Formats: sequence, C-alpha cells, structure tokens
Amino acid sequence: MNDFTPIFEQVQRSSRRLTGISDGLVNLVLEDLATLAEREITFLLEENQKDLKRMEPSHPMYDRLLLNESRIEGIAAEIRQVKSLPSPLHHSLEAKKLENGLLLTKITVPLGVIGIIYEARPNVTFDVFSLAIKSGNGLVLKGGSDADFSNRAILSLIHQVLTKHGLPTSAFQLLPPDRSATKALLEAVGYVDVIIPRGSQGLINFVRENAKVPVIETGAGIVHTYVDEFADLEKAKKIIHNAKTRRPSVCNSLDCLIIHEELLDELGELVHPLMLDNVKIFADEKSFAHLQRHELIQKADESHFGTEFLSLKMAIKTVKNLDEALDHIATYSSKHSEAIISENLENIERFLLEVDAAAVYANASTAFTDGNQFGLGAEIGISTQKLHARGPMALRELTSYKWVVRGKGQIR
Repeated sequence: MNDFTPIFEQVQRSSRRLTGISDGLVNLVLEDLATLAEREITFLLEENQKDLKRMEPSHPMYDRLLLNESRIEGIAAEIRQVKSLPSPLHHSLEAKKLENGLLLTKITVPLGVIGIIYEARPNVTFDVFSLAIKSGNGLVLKGGSDADFSNRAILSLIHQVLTKHGLPTSAFQLLPPDRSATKALLEAVGYVDVIIPRGSQGLINFVRENAKVPVIETGAGIVHTYVDEFADLEKAKKIIHNAKTRRPSVCNSLDCLIIHEELLDELGELVHPLMLDNVKIFADEKSFAHLQRHELIQKADESHFGTEFLSLKMAIKTVKNLDEALDHIATYSSKHSEAIISENLENIERFLLEVDAAAVYANASTAFTDGNQFGLGAEIGISTQKLHARGPMALRELTSYKWVVRGKGQIR
C-alpha cells in the first residue's frame, strides 16, 4: 500500500506560507490562471475527451464530466469573480481590552489544509483552487478516476502559474485516483484539517462514516418543490421546468414535485413542459390517476421518494395540506434546497420558517442555490449541515478564527 504521508507533510508545511501572501499577488495568480485556461482550451478539451471516451453519454455523470469551450470560459469568469472579491483573511471580528490591560483581537485565519474528495467534476479543481488560495488554504485533492486526465491537466496549469510567481506548488496536490489514496486522506489526522466531499449521497455517506478527519458534508440534494392550492400556475409551470431541466445532473435540481390535491386537475398542464424535454415521471397513486397514459409516466414506489435522480427523472407526491407537505419534506429531504409556490402569505411564511434546509425558497427555482448566484463567487460546495457553515461555502466559509492577545508582561 502506498504511503501518502510525505504528500500530506508537504502540503501542510507549504500551506503555512500562504497566509502571508498579499492579496495583490493572489489576484495576479488568479488572473493569470483565468487567462491561461482560456489560452489552453484545446489542451483541456483534448484531456477531457480522454475521460469522456471512458463514460457512456447516457451516464448521469456525463454532463458533469463534460468540458467545452463555453464552460471553460465560464470557469475563467468565475476565477476572475473570486479575484474581485475582498480577502476573507486577517479581519478583526471582535476586539476588547481587559481590566488587566490585555488587548484581545479575534481575527479570521485559514482553515489550514483542506481535503477535497470529488467525483466526475473537473470544474471543481479550478473552483476549489481559486477559493483556497484566496483564503490561504492548502489543498489535497482526491478526484475520481472518471476525471483523472482532466484533473491532472487542470492542475498542471495551476502549478505553471504558481511557479511563475514563485509560490509553492506543493501546497496544492492531487492524489492518485485509487481507493488507497482515499483511505489515506480520510485518516490523515494531524495533516488535514477538514475534508469536504463533493458528489453523490453515497460518496458523502462513505466519507462521513469512514473519516477520522472532521468532515463538512456538501453536495447531495434531494430537492422538493411544493405547489399549494393558492399557487399561480403560470409561475409554477416555469419554476418547475427550470428547476428540473436547466441542469438535471446538479445538486440543486428538482427531484420531487409535491402537489396539493385540489390542483390535480391542473397537473397535466404543469408537467407538460417537462414531458416535452423527456422527463420521466414517477407519480404516486392519486397523481397517476389524473395524468394521461404516456410512456414517460410511471407509478411511483417508495424508492422514488428520497432519491436524488441527477437526471431527467422526477417523482410526484400528492398531499392534502401544508402539514402533509412539510412532513414529506422532513422525512425525505437532504436539507439542501426546498421551495414553495404559493400566493398565500401565511403558507409561505410558515413554510420558510419550518422547513429545515440550507436554502428555502418562495416562488423561485431552486436552481439559484449556487455560490456564484448568491454573489459569493465560486463555491467549494453546498453545506447541508449546521456546524461551521451552511449553504454555499465560499471564501468566508473557508476561514476560522483565532484570538490574538497582546500584553505588557501581565501574569495570572
């Protein structure tokens, strides 16, 4: 079995230098990386094609794995957005002078070394580097074998820019795509400060259950949208279609439509745009009875509720009232993003208050749960837990704090 301890030691040792890098130099690195990514589009696409050839286009992860010219241009734009954001480091959160004369200041500092375990999402390599260097953190990356060519190509560009500016490439390293590397990273106590998994619920569960290093859970989204009896159907039709079909393979896409039973006669109209885009629907007994027979519509079973489809598939659940909708969400939600479509202010406010999720929406698509859309820049993930950070994790969420104490010889 390979020993990855030397890699972890290098990242830990090198990452200490990142705290003292000026924000101006960090911004030069990010601008140069964005420019280099645009200039090396052909190289990146060639390496990405090597990965794509090993995956069937019908695979739910294919869209996440795919890079193209417009996506790389979008990645470069996100890198520049991170560049434009203020540094999250060295901010004074609190300051006070004690009666004994000690001066206390609570300041923001990097988390330290972050381990990222992610699946077929090469854009993550660009995103997390941009956020990590801007927040002074080192990185140990563990990508999936499906995206290894793409990830190594991207890291080669990152190292090229770091070398140009005399910064340590050893602070940002990519492990081999084998399972022994995953195990080593999960057990890298004393070297890695926190692990953030990016991917399916299965990946997140595995990391949480096997890690000895602290974990921040991100990514898995079992997303519901509740259409109550007071909904504007035109709004609902557009919101549901966007939430399901914009990018079905991402974590904020709609998995289960919850509909009030008084709207069942309108259900066919609501799902018609979805069917035009070949969305396969698993309808519960009541909703199935109100839909025309079609090859895209099947009866749901229990397995279809609480499933993150990551594809053009969606479940439908019928409820009698808001209480039943809230109960269904509480039972099956991954606490990522949940929405209500209604014109009833009392129902809206109760839904927003009672639903336990990182992002809760009224009359809007859950597709907006994204660091960039929230104005935070590229994100390292959507945290679905409550300790340390929740929702899109961007620069501020990649810091901790420490107390700086200045004295003049005081003893206790």
